[in-house]
Amino acid sequence: MSRILLSSVAAVAVLASAQGAAAQTEIQWWHAMGGNLGETVNALAEQFNSSQKDYKVIPVYKGSYTETLTAAVAAFRAKQGPDIVQVFEVGTASMMAAKGAVYPVYQLMADEKEPFDPKSFIGPVYSYYSTTDGKLLSMPFNSSTPVFYWNKEEFKKAGLDPDKAPVTWEEVGEDGKKLVASGVKCGFTPQWQTWTLIENYGAWHNLPFATKENGFGGTDIELKFNDPARIKFIGMLADWVKDKRMVYGGREGKSTALFTSGECAMHIASSGSASAIQKALGAENVGIGMMPYSPDVIAKPQNSIIGGATLWVLKGRPKAEYKGVAKFLNFLSSPPVQAKWHQETGYVPITLAAYKLTQESGFYKKFPGRDVAVKELTLNPPTANSRGLRIGNFVQIRDVEDEELEAVWSGKKDAKSALDEAVKRGNELLRKFDAANK
Repeated sequence: MSRILLSSVAAVAVLASAQGAAAQTEIQWWHAMGGNLGETVNALAEQFNSSQKDYKVIPVYKGSYTETLTAAVAAFRAKQGPDIVQVFEVGTASMMAAKGAVYPVYQLMADEKEPFDPKSFIGPVYSYYSTTDGKLLSMPFNSSTPVFYWNKEEFKKAGLDPDKAPVTWEEVGEDGKKLVASGVKCGFTPQWQTWTLIENYGAWHNLPFATKENGFGGTDIELKFNDPARIKFIGMLADWVKDKRMVYGGREGKSTALFTSGECAMHIASSGSASAIQKALGAENVGIGMMPYSPDVIAKPQNSIIGGATLWVLKGRPKAEYKGVAKFLNFLSSPPVQAKWHQETGYVPITLAAYKLTQESGFYKKFPGRDVAVKELTLNPPTANSRGLRIGNFVQIRDVEDEELEAVWSGKKDAKSALDEAVKRGNELLRKFDAANK
């Protein structure tokens, strides 16, 4: 009799467990983070899932940023889109133009009555993804900004102070000459050259990238980055290519291998690369400093702008799922989660509270320089030139910039001809975007 009773109790327990699992509302999260970052993303979802019983976030890796965006657009049109999709920053204007597809974060939080404080975010991180009147459209996630890395061992060999980064671009050139003379194969190499040398050089020196507040004021804009300051800067770098003070290592993040292998002693790259770079060379051998600047352009640097990606919420899902989405976004932006994400990856903590929590933990004393990204972003209140970029067809425009810069590095064009042509070709792409989205 007792055996029958125990079996019945067990059966009821199994049934209850199954019903509990079935009651969970599933939330699809499509992302573009593979490798170690993908494992971290999975761990974040698991942590959220374990923290409550009503919702289950299912992270799905969909390939590169472009592949993820393309997949999400196709799925949305087929009415099978995910709840959340990760989109890189250059896709911001395209997502905004996708009317009817996007559920703005500020609206989601209000509808679901979830706490949401815009003032808790780091200014340039928040403003990049908000409307002109300050309403957040997508939730910042893996935000980064360019920082300057140097190899301390190679600096010692060249007779340079291993604990002091060059402050100006002129000093980078002088140090590069000494490094090459000491036997290093190249002085300096840039990562994501369009982002670091054109876009962030502009923000850092308070120069416009495009009209109408870099596109925040509308889609009928024109590119403006062929100014005398950037022509002079790119021309100077072209001279460095001739004597190996600078070596071009390829588009996007390909050049980082030149730095982590020791071939190049200086590198401008995403703060999101910090963890991998320090792991490759040893944290004690890598210096991290602010981006150099050109004193003849500006007396002191302005502030940097971000890169990386945000999480966009798509419309068309059952209403019951959006409560869980709002709770998950709150979980991701909470100080402990953001502090851990920042420390493990190098991406910027998106809130001031997460930054403070990391300071109080002693992390920056253990890993000097890992706070440089936040210092750059908050160096000064953002201006119309340093708030961010809202550019249509930006992926294609960056391809144009890459092609024209590569023509400079190979000696086929001078800096002025290349930047003038990049602006001309870019403006043609802007006209197409404007016409398609009126």
